[in-house]
Amino acid sequence: MFRASLLYLSQATWARRLVTDWRFARRAASRFIAGDTLEEALETIRTLNDEGMFVTVDHLGENVFTAEEAISAADYYLESLPRFEESGVEASISVKITQMGLNIDFNLCLDNMRRIALRAAEFGIMVRIDIEDSPVVDLTWQIYRTLRAEGVTNVGLAIQSYLYRSEEDALALVNEGAHFRLCKGAYKEPADVAFPHKADVDANFDRLTKILIDAALVDSIVSTGKVPPVTAIATHDIKRIDFARDYAKKVGLPKGALEFQMLLGIRKGLQQSLIDEGYPVRIYVPHGTEWYPYFTRRLAERPANLWFFLSNFFRG
Repeated sequence: MFRASLLYLSQATWARRLVTDWRFARRAASRFIAGDTLEEALETIRTLNDEGMFVTVDHLGENVFTAEEAISAADYYLESLPRFEESGVEASISVKITQMGLNIDFNLCLDNMRRIALRAAEFGIMVRIDIEDSPVVDLTWQIYRTLRAEGVTNVGLAIQSYLYRSEEDALALVNEGAHFRLCKGAYKEPADVAFPHKADVDANFDRLTKILIDAALVDSIVSTGKVPPVTAIATHDIKRIDFARDYAKKVGLPKGALEFQMLLGIRKGLQQSLIDEGYPVRIYVPHGTEWYPYFTRRLAERPANLWFFLSNFFRG
């Protein structure tokens, strides 16, 4: 009930208007978001790089309403990519296809994604097509497959372990050479689409981890700042991390080919301990003014995040 309520609020326009007017809410959100501007994000990326962490950058936003908004969102990435090079930071990028205009026109979205991917390729940067709620998963795969068929190879995907379909998707997509970010899932989904119980989501996460590690054995790409490896395990759940480490060791996957991905502002101690063990760690660094849906989904994921938010509320 707690998680479902927060996920509902993440998509509620009235709640967005209310919460974004609260100064303490923006202060609390700043733990998870690297500021409003690219310059602020670059400072965060530089700090993380200096600490030995890789980065994926996301310009917050989703479900735009006009073609002009979608083109502007794509242009922002096009303008940001050379700034990475000029600033001396190393990062990959993550893009939501609803921000690129998917709900307006498929070809508009495809063209925006193509423009971003081709520009990113000039800098040797991987573009992760972020995963959103279940109604757009098929179209996400279609965008990815169309770009790959055109010879655009610097694009990757994400898989959510809470969807029933994900095991079948993973088996199909690894045969196509896809690079994956494996996560649990952060949207409110009906019970006929997603596992309703955490234990089932966790068990499926481990099954998918095995599939991705087995695929990585064929092509053990070592993680770099600009390009994640074939297998990227995105979780703060130590049991899922332990399973991935144990299975990778059992089958002989090099540590550099098993990347753990985490969110800015969450479990920094765990991030550092993995780096100390020799595993690459990539931090998801969102920035921008459209922070409300992202922030609310972070509150839904872990009770500790909600307590952090409430502590800021009572501090005023």
